[in-house]
Amino acid sequence: MAEAGGAGSGELFVTMGKWAVAPAPTLIRTLLGSCVGVVLYDRLAKMGGVAHIVLPDSRGDTSLPGKYADTAIPAMIADFDRQLGRKSLPRLVAKIVGGASMFQTSTPGMNIGKQNHEAVERILGSLGIPILARELGGEAGRRLTLDTSSGTVSIRIPGGTDHEI
Repeated sequence: MAEAGGAGSGELFVTMGKWAVAPAPTLIRTLLGSCVGVVLYDRLAKMGGVAHIVLPDSRGDTSLPGKYADTAIPAMIADFDRQLGRKSLPRLVAKIVGGASMFQTSTPGMNIGKQNHEAVERILGSLGIPILARELGGEAGRRLTLDTSSGTVSIRIPGGTDHEI
């Protein structure tokens, strides 16, 4: 079941550790820092989803499926399947955004943004979902907006320029 989800024709905002899947015409938005936004899109059905992934691995914890890459992506795909009434996997494509290095740490291997990015890449690859675009890393947060009518992802970086991927 979607953590946030909708009937189309409007806007949805996805908070940390949640996801939304909706048909066109819907705008799905989220704000990202070290978290990674995973956008899945079915061009033929004109249905899209955004997961706001906080951490790379649930380590078996299923209480908050939207929080972790290894549980959020399969949960979002199941939501697509439920809403479409069929298996969505063969037609899904992905775009991934975020994974900024927002917090300075002296502990080696503690770059959560990079760990999230690597986990998302690995999981999408294992599912055979092609990644059409990536905007990852850096030190700035991003605002992501998915337009389910077109599959276009708009990105706004504070103090930077708006662009699409």
